[in-house]
Amino acid sequence: MNRSIIIYMLGWIMNIEALLLLIPIAAAAVYRESVITCYMAVACVCGLLGFLCTRKKPEVKMFFAKEGFVLVSMGWIVLSLFGCMPFWLSGEIPRFIDALFEIVSGFTTTGSSVVPKVEDLSRATLIWRSFSHWIGGMGILVFILSILPMAGDYNMHIMRAESPGPSVGKLVPKIRITAKLLYQIYFLMTVMTMVFLLIGGMPIFDTICMSFGAAGTGGFSCRNSGQAGDNRYQQAVLSIAMILFGVNFNVYYLLLIKRPKDAFRCEEMRGYLAIILAAVVLITLNVRHLFPSLFLAVHHALFQVSSIITTTGYASVNFDQWPEFSKYILLLLMFTGACAGSTGGGIKVSRIMMAFKEAKKEMAAVIHPRSVKVIKYEGKVLGHPVLRSLNAYLILYAFIFTVSVLLVSLDNFDFATSFSAVAANFNNIGPGLSVVGPSSNFSMLSDLSKLVLIFDMLAGRLELFPILVLFSPGTWKRG
Repeated sequence: MNRSIIIYMLGWIMNIEALLLLIPIAAAAVYRESVITCYMAVACVCGLLGFLCTRKKPEVKMFFAKEGFVLVSMGWIVLSLFGCMPFWLSGEIPRFIDALFEIVSGFTTTGSSVVPKVEDLSRATLIWRSFSHWIGGMGILVFILSILPMAGDYNMHIMRAESPGPSVGKLVPKIRITAKLLYQIYFLMTVMTMVFLLIGGMPIFDTICMSFGAAGTGGFSCRNSGQAGDNRYQQAVLSIAMILFGVNFNVYYLLLIKRPKDAFRCEEMRGYLAIILAAVVLITLNVRHLFPSLFLAVHHALFQVSSIITTTGYASVNFDQWPEFSKYILLLLMFTGACAGSTGGGIKVSRIMMAFKEAKKEMAAVIHPRSVKVIKYEGKVLGHPVLRSLNAYLILYAFIFTVSVLLVSLDNFDFATSFSAVAANFNNIGPGLSVVGPSSNFSMLSDLSKLVLIFDMLAGRLELFPILVLFSPGTWKRG
């Protein structure tokens, strides 16, 4: 293993985090908050450690899949450990495990919180929580790749490890340019969301926080009431924004280079939109009696569906009070997730579509044993490596999910609480059902459950394999 390149890149992660901490420092300065000293201290420590790790460039810059997986996993852990320090040092979140849970939830764009009343937090902390969504949405390593020249196509190992989805492709031949294009699209869409929210009369600070959350499909709010206090226009803007950020960013690239036919030919996007439409119709029919008009029923159904399937976790109403049928649909959407190559979490629509196609092929083989059929997806034949990776992912997903529910159940909450808590965190959603529903939080869980959910959030965001590689003895062998 090339440990020197890993240390070097971890140093750059700390350097970048030191710069990112300038955002909450600026907020603390504007609002004259005493927490500024905590944020400045952590930024200085990050900058110093980053300088020490990057002052000497590694002699060998080559790295492969193993180093890419380790780097991404370690990078996110380091990012979280330093990122939670201001919460803990300032006393705003007095317990370290709670502070770590909060920032991991932020960086992984989960949105689960242990803070009983967010209005009591400083503006600096509120904006750091929300900004962590934006950072984690596209990925901190992808950001570094966009600004730091590295060793050619070896960067692809980082992209594959950090980018969500069963497969990662390059928009252009050079990885650095691909990463830069992704962040340019990401930034532009975030700014557009802010503009539309400001037009709707949302305060500037709230606009910034909500836009970061919608863009990163996170879910942290700067108010305990969440989006229930927003007007219908603001909720509609957030609904549309969440859906758009849940689309594969390759589609937007194709639109930018004036290839709309190729963009709209995207099989995953069509499936994603079809699922949203079907879910909205079914939930609307089921909850119509709870609202004074059909328009409001459709409005809130669309908001919750777009929030859950994109794994954002915003809530315009307490959907835990909806009929069981609607809650079950939302639970299914938690697992479905958004498109690959988006900022959304979950299993991903692409994996589900591939799994159904594989199942259909196997059914056909039972009926016609001698027939030879291939599985096509997005106009391409799916090779054995992709299908093998898909099956391995689903098996590991089911295993980790089952063990996590088993461990969380030791807290002795009801089944809906334990099951949905794991589902919400493993799929990077945010709110669950029952005790961990949209009107509550995760503070009542034990430290063991919080540690399990921290692991689940990281594993879910990094698509299982990068985080699991850390536990393999073969990973750390030299050579």
